[in-house]
This record gives sequence, C-alpha cells and structure tokens, in this order.
Amino acid sequence: MVMSSVPQETHLEDDKSVHFVDSPLSFSFTNGPAAAEEIKGVKTLTFNVNGGNDENISSMVLEIQLSDGSWSEVRNLTESPWLVYFDSTQYANGSYQLRVRGWDHNVSNHTDWTISNQFSIVNQEPVITQFTLEGIAYGDGSTSSNRAWLSTPLEGDLNFSWSVLDDDLSHASLGNTPGSGSVPDDGPGTLNYAWSWSPGDIQEGTYNPRLTVYDYSGFQVSDTLFIGIDRTPPTMTAPTIGNGESWQNQEEVTISSIMSSAEDGSGSGIAEVMLNYSDTWTSINDETYTVNLNDGETILGFKPIDNVGNQGEEIQVVVNVDTLNPEGISWTVDTLTTSNDAPVNVSFSAFDAGSGIDDEECQIQYGFDANGIGAIPDLGGWQNAPETGLETTAGSNNWITKSRQYLMLRAVLVDQAGNEFTTIPAAYQILPGLDLSWNITSTNVDRLVVRPSSSSEDVVISSEITSNEVYGGSVMVHLEAAPADRNSQVEWTNIETRLIPAGSFANQTHAMTWNYSVPEAGQWDLRLVIDPTNLIDEFDEGNNAHYMMVTGASVNNPGTVPSFAPSILGIIGVGFIIAWIQRKK
Repeated sequence: MVMSSVPQETHLEDDKSVHFVDSPLSFSFTNGPAAAEEIKGVKTLTFNVNGGNDENISSMVLEIQLSDGSWSEVRNLTESPWLVYFDSTQYANGSYQLRVRGWDHNVSNHTDWTISNQFSIVNQEPVITQFTLEGIAYGDGSTSSNRAWLSTPLEGDLNFSWSVLDDDLSHASLGNTPGSGSVPDDGPGTLNYAWSWSPGDIQEGTYNPRLTVYDYSGFQVSDTLFIGIDRTPPTMTAPTIGNGESWQNQEEVTISSIMSSAEDGSGSGIAEVMLNYSDTWTSINDETYTVNLNDGETILGFKPIDNVGNQGEEIQVVVNVDTLNPEGISWTVDTLTTSNDAPVNVSFSAFDAGSGIDDEECQIQYGFDANGIGAIPDLGGWQNAPETGLETTAGSNNWITKSRQYLMLRAVLVDQAGNEFTTIPAAYQILPGLDLSWNITSTNVDRLVVRPSSSSEDVVISSEITSNEVYGGSVMVHLEAAPADRNSQVEWTNIETRLIPAGSFANQTHAMTWNYSVPEAGQWDLRLVIDPTNLIDEFDEGNNAHYMMVTGASVNNPGTVPSFAPSILGIIGVGFIIAWIQRKK
C-alpha cells in the first residue's frame, strides 16, 4: 500500500482527514470502500462535507492511486450531490486507494485530501470459449479467408452454439445473421447457450454473425464467426491436355490446369475434380494428372465438386493419340539434265493413318553426290528446300557442271501429332541435256532383197539424225554390217565412217544417204551408229544405233535371179524381222 505523506493526520471511522488552516471543511466517504473490500463492476461512492457549510464547496475531485504510485483523476464534480459511480472495469485487477478533496471558494483554497481504505478490484471479464455452427462442411470460420461454409437450404436451420467463462454472466446476443428478422437474446435468466435460427429466407452469400456476451459487472466481449452459404454447383472448362494440341504423340498424357479450370464463383471453392475414364471415376485435387491412353480417340469426362459437396455438370473432352510415325511412298522428280537452268520440281507422297500428314511442318532436303551412295551427300551435305511441305523445288541454277552426278533427296515427315520420320535418301542421276538419235521414220533401206556384189543394185539407205537441242559440235557416224546368222565371235564390220561437220545441227536435224553393196547371198544386218566412240556425252546413249536388214539373193544363171520372187510366207517372215530390228535399241 502506498500512503501519501500529509501533516496532522486525523483518522476517522471511514476516512483519514488532513486539516489546513485555510479551510475548516473536509470531505468524508459516506459510502466508500471498506478495508480490504473486493469490488466488481460499478460501485456507487457518496461523500459528506464536514466542518461547516457545504455551500462553500464549489467542486470536488476524486482520484485513484495507480500501481506505479501516481494518482489519476476519476471524476471532477462541480455541484452536489457529491456522488460518483465508480466503474472498476476501467482498471486492472489489483489493490487501490481513492482520495477526495474539494474547493472552498470562501477561502479560495482546497480542502484537505481524504484518503479511502485500501481495497481490491477483482473483476472477471467474460472469455468466450466457443462460438460455432452445426453442419460446417469446410473451413472453421475463424477469419474471412478461412470462412465456414455450409449448403443450408433456403428454408433450413442455422444452429449456433456458444460457451463462456465468467463469474457473473448476464446474457448474450447474436447479430449479422442471414435472413430477415433479428435473433432474440439468450438470457438474462435461463441461458440456452444456443440458437436455432430459421428465418425461411437464407440466401446464398457470405455473412459475419457476431456473438456479444454481457455480465453483471458491465463487461461485454464479442466474437465473429465468418460463414458462407453455397448451394450453386461449380462449373468447369476443358483443362489442358498434353501439349495443348489436338493430337498427342505419347500414350502417357499429362492433363494440366485441372483445378484452375474449375470455377465456383464467390462460393466455397473447388474441393476436387472427378475424372471419368473408361466408366471409372477418379478423384483429383491437383493441377496435373497423368493417364495412359491408346492410339485413336478417347473421351474423358470431368466433373467439378466444391467444398460443400455441390457437383457441377460433367464436361467431355476428346483426346486423340497417335504414336506411329508417318510412312513415305514415292518421289516425283522432274527430268534432271545439264540443260536445266533453275531448280527442278520435286514432290513426295506420304501417308499417316492416325493424325494425318502435317504438310506445313514437313521438309524436303537435297544435296549433290558423286555416286549416289551413302547417307549424306558428299558434295556439300544436306540443304533444306526453299519451301516447306512435300511439294517444292530443289537443286541449282547451274546444272551444266553436274553431269553424271546425283541429286539426293530425303523427306522429313511430320504428322499432326508431331511424330517425325526421315526417309532413306533417294538418288537421281543428272544426265547430259544433249541427245542425238535417229529419226526412224526417215531412216531405212530402199529395198530388202538385192543381187549380191552388184554395184547397179546397191542398197540405198536414207537417214536423218535429230538433236533435242541445238548442238554446235561435229558428229562421227558409222555404217556397219554383219551376217545375220553370225555367232558371238563375229564382229560388226565398219563399212563407212562420216564426220558431220560442226554447225550442222543448227536446225537440230541432219540428213544423209548411204550406199551398201551386199557382198554375197544371205541375210545381212545393217546398223547406223552415232558417235561410236562415245566422245559426246548424251542423255541417252541407247538410241545412237539404228538397225536394218537386207537379203542377198542366190544367183543360179547369169543375168537371172531365180530366188527374187520369195514365197508369201518368206515375205511375211522378213516383214516381222524388219519390224523387230527397227524397234531395237
């Protein structure tokens, strides 16, 4: 106990008075704290003026001594009655004293301080130990971010319960509840510690019911329960399947953005998403999930469920899987000659039974090779064609230097699912642009049967050489003969050699006439050969020779040719032989 040091202490029954010469008056507690009294709540303090006329008192001050020894004003009264309602709940529990004095305007000075007995404040403030609601499906309601969610029907019941620690509990009230109307207080008197609230119009939304507990000491404490009513099913959009494309190229497909694809608006939030695959439902509460699917089309079902059990409608997503590589079929390539002066057209046909060929992603590659063998062109490696797809151009603007080389081609095939396959290289030889050949309609003998060794009956051969392009060089030509019944040991005999001078093919043709004398009776093969030593590089060396046949008739008497009139069957046979020779290359 802290006591004030004042002169001339006078101990009264209920107080201690200190007298000053200036004022004969003093205050005493008529209803003050008793010694060691325990005070709760509000205590009414009354005072009496001693020693004279209280009309001389114009004001009264009441102070309380705090735990640190300092004094703090409680009330300052400026008129009687001298009465103070002391609210002990404004101070912490502990030991205290009060003191009082007044202003004596008759002497213009204060009266002495009168100090009360020492007393204790022993208030117990209510402590709410429970405030909850039946049927909470999710959350605990402790904060707005951890709201307690229910799916209570429109005309359903909300059953609240509460409990508190207090020694003089009075009653409790409940506010901010869903629906119309007000919830009646619980107490005073009989306390149920619960409410069953059924207004009949509980709307969906969020609410913050507030419990307030009162006691007879004047204390009141409150607690808020954050709740939400959610009866609306959630919705869902399609999650991301695999790489997000319409076709997947793996049997193991990862589904992502599952939970974030479901939406519950302002409701309780998504608890899980149910996946339906092959009529089997699986619960998912993660953003990703992996399934194994077969090639072809698969339908997956998704159904969102919120935290209070509301189920959304099922959505279906089609998943296409193609794990097989595309297949190549064949090439189509323009004629490759040294006469080309620009890249040639090339195309490749391919097939994919699953997702189909993705032409925009396919790429044709080309290169030049010396022998057309190997996986990589040895004259510069692989190059991409200028356009993507399976129809493009390839090659060079200068083909004149590439005679007998090979244009190598390969295709990088990609299907709609992203499966990729590179074909085995194909090689196409680049041939010379020039081609000399016989015009077979203008090249033939004038007769089929003649008298042997008779210059008057020489076979006259008409011939015409054609060139597919203007050629400025010279050309050597042979006329050769051999017995028709020869064996493999008999060689052709060169009958005549001619050199066609340079510039003769300005108009791409050159005609010549030959004479041949049959040496003896029998059948003889004739042939005209262009460039017999193969000095000229041509597109087709196989059409440089033209074959004919002539027969030397037997001579029995001078001046007659008895066999000159062959039989009908002989003529027909000769005709077949001639036709065969003219078509022989």
